[in-house]
Parts: sequence; structure tokens; C-alpha cells
Amino acid sequence: MRRYRKAKIVATLGPATSDESAIGALFEAGADVFRMNFSHGSHEDHAARIAQIRGLEKKYDRPIGIIADLQGPKLRVGEFADGSTRLEDGQSFRFDLNEALGDGRRAPLPHPEVFAALEPGMGLLVDDGKIRLEVTDVSVDFADTKVINGGDISNHKGVNVPDVVLELSPLTEKDRGDLRFALQVGVEWIALSFVQRPEDIAEARKLIAGRAAVMAKLEKPMALNSLEGIVSLCDAIMVARGDLGVEMPPEEVPIQQKRIVAACRAAGKPVIVATQMLDSMVHSPSPTRAEASDVATAVYDGADAVMLSAETAVGDFAPQAVAMMDRIIARVEKDPHYAQQLAASRLPPEATAADAITTSARQVAETISAAAVVTFTSTGSTTLRAARERPAVPIVGLTPRAETARRLVLAWGVHAVETEDLQSFRDMVISAIRVVKEQEMAEVGEALAITAGVPFGTPGATNILRIAWVE
Repeated sequence: MRRYRKAKIVATLGPATSDESAIGALFEAGADVFRMNFSHGSHEDHAARIAQIRGLEKKYDRPIGIIADLQGPKLRVGEFADGSTRLEDGQSFRFDLNEALGDGRRAPLPHPEVFAALEPGMGLLVDDGKIRLEVTDVSVDFADTKVINGGDISNHKGVNVPDVVLELSPLTEKDRGDLRFALQVGVEWIALSFVQRPEDIAEARKLIAGRAAVMAKLEKPMALNSLEGIVSLCDAIMVARGDLGVEMPPEEVPIQQKRIVAACRAAGKPVIVATQMLDSMVHSPSPTRAEASDVATAVYDGADAVMLSAETAVGDFAPQAVAMMDRIIARVEKDPHYAQQLAASRLPPEATAADAITTSARQVAETISAAAVVTFTSTGSTTLRAARERPAVPIVGLTPRAETARRLVLAWGVHAVETEDLQSFRDMVISAIRVVKEQEMAEVGEALAITAGVPFGTPGATNILRIAWVE
């Protein structure tokens, strides 16, 4: 099941893809990593799907990554006496901590941290931004607003506060329970929702304690003010464009997407572009031309992965959506302009021995037309350095750890292979040649550019580059 493309595909599992045959169909169509959305489903549901994915690994002898996507805090209005009310443009409306049922003049908003952060002139959004209000007065227990864009507001609709950082942990009690479960069953990635600042990542890291990699979902505009700090503390980023687009103008989202992808590429951290990529394929066997262009743009920018959400979770054409995304990626990567664009956006290496070796490996591979760059890694750092270089040839990531192989599946251009624990560089060269022959990635007489860190098992110690020929 070798993929002949560099960018990866993340598929979300849900009611439409909950059994072994459906998950297998997604994998065969091109899905590399599976996302579990913990906003929906029970732990039993998720455990069954994870077991099915592990069965697929054995069947195809390929590592598969799993993302546990935590729900995060949800700000919601309370309930109305009639279930809903109509807000007209220009009218006044109050949100408060009073538990009494709402009406046409006020509604309960049981989140004191919102009132503590608001100031007059700030905006409030309700129901995914369909209703927009401006704060005119605020206290510790209420906010008076003016309706800018009205509409029907009903029980438990979501509230967004785009203009301020809320004193709110990204981990609710539900999230902490979900996190314990996800770590117990052994997922590779924990996706953290409602990230606003680097401290949110630090909080999650303490709880995870190295048992999984941390992925920050960027869905709050205020998080972009601390983008570099967040990227430096996490292991990967997801550009959650749906939620991000609620809290910022639509024309701003593509600009920020490019900025986030560039920041991740500079840091050598995997980045996923997500949400509504092939949205029309939820109910249609083919995407719009605009959606195909959207996927292509993310690939041209050098994103490590693109993601399907509702398309595979509840869609009528889940395998077809994956296959379509696979076709789009493959076509873009054949375009000569794609290689030129990646080369033009490649950043200079950092002034370290590891970066010098990795940059040299890419240059050597291109100069001698090597079949692949081969890395040996325990933690994944050596292989991620190679992926940061975006070489023209595949990256074979050898590792003795199954969890590292599964994490590396997300990284651009990496063909991850779990291998035996090697004790010498000579063993590594022999193993590299054996693997590329078994995986049909090189033929006898072709060259390999091989990098590793000695002594083996030392994180970040990439210090050897060797050219080897397949025999």
C-alpha cells in the first residue's frame, strides 16, 4: 500500500464509516491517518474503530496514524421560554447569568468568563456567526448588546467571542476523561481544541506526558497573535478553517492559512489544512471546481496533509471523496510548477549539525538522482528534519518504534517503516537496502542518501550522511 504522493490524507470516521469494511475502503482509497471526533460517539464506539484500524495495519503491514480530536469548551446560550426568539437588526438584547428562561429581550449565558473579558465595542457571534451583536455595556454578570445582524436564536446555540482571550482552559472535564481514554487505547495524536495561547499547549503536555504527540487546532483568531509560540510548543498544527472562518472575515482565512502553513514549514512541524475541502461530496459523487482548487492550493503551499470531515464521517460518497482528494494531490505533484514552488519557498537550514546533514542529504539525493532519502529515527526528529527539506524523492523513515512510525505517517513525503532496533550504522545501511527493495522503492544499482544520529536512540543527534547503492 505504498502511496505515490507526498501530501497525506486525513479521514474523519463517523456513522457512515463505522465498520471494518467502510474503514478499509477509506484506507484503500488513499486515507493515511484517521481522525476520531470526540464531540460525537461513545468511548465504546471509538474503541471499536481503533481496533479495526489496528487490524488494517496487520492486514496491509503498514502503520496508520490515529488522531483523537478533543471537543474543547463550548460556549452556549441557555434556554428560552418558547424555545427560541427572533432578534431584529438594531434592537437591544442582554445576555446575563440569570438562569430564568430567555425571551425577546434577554437570554441566559452561563459563562462568567465571557463577561469578565468583554468590553464595549467588542463583537459577539451566535449560531456560527449567523447572528452578530456588538457589546454596548458590560458588567461581571451581564452584557448589553446591539443586534447588527439578526435572526432566530434558539436553545443552546453556540456563542463565539472573537476579539479577546478568555480565561478558560482548553480542557473541560469531558476532555480530560476523553484524554485518559485516548491515551489508554494508544492513539498517536491528541488534537487540542480552543487553543488561544502557548500556555494551553503546555497544560496539555503535562497531562499527556509524552504518551502521544500534541496537535494544536487553530480555530480562534486570538491564537494567531501567538502563532510562533504555539507552533514551537506543539508537535503539529491543524488549520481548522470552519471555526476560524466564523470568528474572522472570510477573505482573511486564506491569508492566515498560508501564514500558518509557512510557519509550520519553517519549524519543521506537520500541518493539516482542514474543513469543507470537498464539502459538496457529502451528498454528491463529485466536487465543485472551486473545492478541487482549494485542495490543490493547500498542496501547492506545501501542507503536510489535507483533511476530510463530514465528507467521510457522514457522507454518502466517503471512499469517492478520499479517492478524489488522492487524484487532486497526485495531479498537483506532477506539475513542474509544484516543484519550483516548493524549492522557492524552502528556508535556509538552521545553524546546527543536524540541519547541515539533512540539507546535504537532500542536495546529494538530487545531485546523484538517488531513489530515496533514508532516515533512521527513534523519536521521529531525524525524519521530520528530512521532511522539512521537501526533497524531490521519497523519504523512507525507518524506526524501531511502532508509535513513531504511526506518527510519521502524517509527515509530508514520509514512507514510515517499523524495523528492528539497529545497533550500528552498518546494520542500518543493510536494513535500508533491504527495506527499499522489499517496498519496491529502489532497484539494484540505484543510490540512497542515508542519514542517522550516532549513538542510536539519541533524540536530535542527526550527524551522519552516507551514500549507499542497492545491491
